[in-house]
This record gives sequence, structure tokens and C-alpha cells, in this order.
Amino acid sequence: MGIRNKLDISAYFVVGPENTKGRPVAPIIRDAVDAGFTCVQIRSKTASARQLIELTGQASEVIAKTGKSDIVTLLVNDRLDVVLAAKKQGIKVDGIHVGQTDIPVDVCREYLGPDAVVGLSARTHELFEYIKNADVSLIDYFGAGPVHETTTKPDSGLDVDGKRITRSIEEITTLSRLSSIPVVVGGGVKLADIPSLARTGVAGFFVVSAISEADDPGHEAANLVKTWNSHKR
Repeated sequence: MGIRNKLDISAYFVVGPENTKGRPVAPIIRDAVDAGFTCVQIRSKTASARQLIELTGQASEVIAKTGKSDIVTLLVNDRLDVVLAAKKQGIKVDGIHVGQTDIPVDVCREYLGPDAVVGLSARTHELFEYIKNADVSLIDYFGAGPVHETTTKPDSGLDVDGKRITRSIEEITTLSRLSSIPVVVGGGVKLADIPSLARTGVAGFFVVSAISEADDPGHEAANLVKTWNSHKR
């Protein structure tokens, strides 16, 4: 059984070199996976393709050393070229996460094949309509947010008018109910948000700085997972 059939996005960590206060990325990924995070996404708008391939390889190696390669999903944000090059080098990378303005999901699916994981962030101002009307046969989950304004992705939640939209607990609950595929929610999420998010019915939460900028990433990651599991409805 491929990882696509066992996809677990309950605790989802997004990270790149610009998010770690200058610390190496790989040990922080190890801390998150050891703490129970089930999905890791490599995302960077500043790293070169070669740096991203190397980082993906490091992440894959770290996950393998924890013995969780068959249950922790490793994705790359936006960069189909990086995923394909990493695979060509023998790196175990499980798929890609894209936005609606990135490479189309049908192209990702064509190049990565039926066993790859493909996640999609829908545009903020179209999210409800998109979730109700989209053909989801090619994608495995929706990413939604932000819950709060976030500095790790400054354009997150921008409407067509440039207004920033954040998602209330009521809206997130509605998203979960409307979507025929799992929804993972994030954007500025901190530990205090987890209990209410866990009760919305979404499949999981995603975080960046709550772990990557923490003084003790492993401790923070463990608290997030424990809190999610204790409040999940």
C-alpha cells in the first residue's frame, strides 16, 4: 500500500531555511517527526533548485532514520522540477503541494503518477465555491487558512482587492463539512489554537514558526500533537 492510501495530515510541518533562525533544517524536521508529526513540506521562496533538492534529501534521510518513511509523508511546495529531480536521484519524496496559481494539479499528477500525494491550496476569496465545485479526483487534500495573519507567508489570505482574510472557527467548520476530501488548516497557528481547531472536523493543522522558530522545537512539536490528539472530535 502506497503512502497516498495512508495519508495522514493531522500534524503537518512546513519548513524552509528562511524559517529556522539560521539553524539547520534537518534536525528540526527530526524533532517534529520524533514528536509525532505525520507530514513534512519543504517550502522556500529563497532557496535554489539545487538547495531544495539537497534539503529534500536531508529530510527524507531524517525521516528514514526515525523508521517512519512508510507513515510520514514528505512533500515539496510548488516545485515540480525539484520533486522530479529528487526522485531521479533516488530520494524518497512522496509528492507536491501547489496553489491555484502554481503548476496545475493535472500536470503534477501526470508527471508524478497515481501513487503521489498532491495537495492544493485554493485561493482565499474562492475557497468555499472551489471546495463545493472543484474536481477533486486528482488531489488528496485541501490546504486552507490563514487562521491568523502570518509573517512566514505575508501574502497568505490576500483577497483580490488586497484585503487580508483570516478564517474563523465557524468558517473552518463549514469548510470541513463541505469538502469531500480532507482539509488541513494553518496560518499563524499556535498551541492555544489547537483545541478549537481540533473540534472543527478538519483532518489536521499545519504550522511553520510554532516549531521552526521555537527555542525547543521538539518540545513544542510534542505539545502540539498531544493537544490535537486530546481534543480531536
